[in-house]
Amino acid sequence: RQTLNRYVTLGVGYAPSATHFSLTFDSTNPHFAPSLADGTLRRQVAHEVHHCLRHAGPGYGQSLGEALVSEGLAGQFVNRLYGTPPEPWEQAVAPRDAWRFLPDDKTLASPMYDHNAWFFGTGDYPRWLGYTLGYGLAGRWRAVHPGANVAQLVTVTAGDVIAAARSFS
Repeated sequence: RQTLNRYVTLGVGYAPSATHFSLTFDSTNPHFAPSLADGTLRRQVAHEVHHCLRHAGPGYGQSLGEALVSEGLAGQFVNRLYGTPPEPWEQAVAPRDAWRFLPDDKTLASPMYDHNAWFFGTGDYPRWLGYTLGYGLAGRWRAVHPGANVAQLVTVTAGDVIAAARSFS
């Protein structure tokens, strides 16, 4: 639990548009100073920059599927840039368990979903399920497109990512 708390209290990012992102930090967190040296802060900035770039392209999205894909692509973007493993929220649920929650295409296309439940576990879903599932969806897309460059991780459509992920089934 302390490991997860390190990331939760270290900083929170938010990217509402193509030209703005914010990060909130707890500078009293004992892990703050080490995050400057170990790459945690750099990875958080890159994740939020991806969201801004995506806002300027296809958009973050309004539906559950688009949100899953945007979050997953941001994590894969960080992985592609820095070669780092998934963050704790991107692997919070075992893959087999996460895939059981992947809804049908109609549900994925719906803008009527509870973002906090899917991504933060405030409802019937495990904490960080949305991040884990999104990272897996985008990872499957990367497996189908192994030569994908950084720009493609920004511009690919949610539908293409989901279709590639479903091709594994």
